[in-house]
Amino acid sequence: MSADLVPPVTSIGTPRITAGFDEYGRLDLIAHQEVHGGFAALSSGELIGLADRIELRGRGGAGFPFARKVRAVLDSCQRQDLPPVIVVNATEGEPPSWKDKAVLTRGPHLILDGAALAAAALDAEEIVIGIADDGIGQDSLAAALAERRMPVPTRIVTVPHRFISGEGGALVRGINGEAHIPPGRKVRSSDNGVGGLPTLLSNAETYSQLAIAARLGPWEYNAVGIPEEPGTVMLTVGGSATAPAVVEAPTGTPLMDVLTMCGADIGPGLLVGGYHGKWITAEAAKTVTISRKGFAKVGGTLGAGMLIPIGSSTCPLGEVAQVTQYLAGESAGQCGPCRLGLPDLARAVTLVALGGSALENVRQAAGVVKGRGACSHPDGTARFALSALEVFARDVELHANGEGCGKQVRGILPLPYHTDQGARKLAVDWSRCDGHGLCSAVAPEIIRLDANGFPAFPQTPLPPWLENGARKAVNVCPALALRLTEAVKK
Repeated sequence: MSADLVPPVTSIGTPRITAGFDEYGRLDLIAHQEVHGGFAALSSGELIGLADRIELRGRGGAGFPFARKVRAVLDSCQRQDLPPVIVVNATEGEPPSWKDKAVLTRGPHLILDGAALAAAALDAEEIVIGIADDGIGQDSLAAALAERRMPVPTRIVTVPHRFISGEGGALVRGINGEAHIPPGRKVRSSDNGVGGLPTLLSNAETYSQLAIAARLGPWEYNAVGIPEEPGTVMLTVGGSATAPAVVEAPTGTPLMDVLTMCGADIGPGLLVGGYHGKWITAEAAKTVTISRKGFAKVGGTLGAGMLIPIGSSTCPLGEVAQVTQYLAGESAGQCGPCRLGLPDLARAVTLVALGGSALENVRQAAGVVKGRGACSHPDGTARFALSALEVFARDVELHANGEGCGKQVRGILPLPYHTDQGARKLAVDWSRCDGHGLCSAVAPEIIRLDANGFPAFPQTPLPPWLENGARKAVNVCPALALRLTEAVKK
């Protein structure tokens, strides 16, 4: 896949990670050194001290302090008398996220600089960089490695471009040649990671921020942003934005400045932090400044830096139902809350969107999975669905009354369409359909009848647990109007 798919990259204020992108497009080693200059190697103590003084936290979503990760790895190395492995997580499996791909394709040497700093400081065995198998950024990263000498052997590992493949445990398993799914139990990579060695695992942007800080030093690094969360953050702005972009902004920047720059119509709500994030209202969005604490004040989360306004042209509940179905299909299938609970949650949300279920059913289904999964996927999916139904309460009321919001589902929330996995969707030949209604009786979780008695259903690929019901609905249609077709990849 081409790097042309990556949205435009821009910045508010003086760019750091994105410096030189406008001038050079992609920075090769010479351009990279011209823009950023050199840096000195650090000892393990200096690395920890730097990370502590700039309050560096992981930029992959969890926001775990980087210095604590390093300390944990060092302690494990000393305890086991083993060398560590450095892992860069650049998989970025969430459909709305593009910030890491932007750095991979435009400024890969910053990522390599940060990984090299950590590897030299910890006397690592090797560096492993995990990227998605969609091809975006792979050629750029390989070319960057060919241009320079790394302090330890460095290799690229590709993983399936799936939502859960970027989870830390899933990435380590994939690198080790196992299934690309979370391990199903709590395993600290700092104790037992790649090849059984203590492993320092962090996100691509985190290593890039480390490389910037090593050049600037803590005082200059902390001169930008807010004192408790200094520096810049990389944000992906999509959804209803007329000018979607990857934006580098100092912490403390008003959220509306970023959204206005990207031409975003917020509509009734804004999703922050991605598909494991939370929805906030348009009113709340106007009060937020870009930071973890800023989003937390309105009940949101910065997460991995995704800002997805829903806009005013689409059906919010239909959009949420489609994503919930997708997230249920992305389950690793290795624990009850994922294998059984998430499909139940997706069904409940879909029925609310179709006007055939109560909000209480969604709360009950979410309550079954929350806090019980083998990984964070059930909790994140429940958080996404529940916060949406709170923010879109007016739409829930309209759909429950049978009126609906009168809007089509336009696919504002991006989804991958896995045609290579044989995904199917329902379609109707309207010249044949007589409105018998049998299809909705056979598959009520998918199909409802509109005010005129004709079938209505989401125009997205069917998740695996709904395919059998869809086939039964197709088989009972007396007019042969209903059919299953191949989902078209977008």
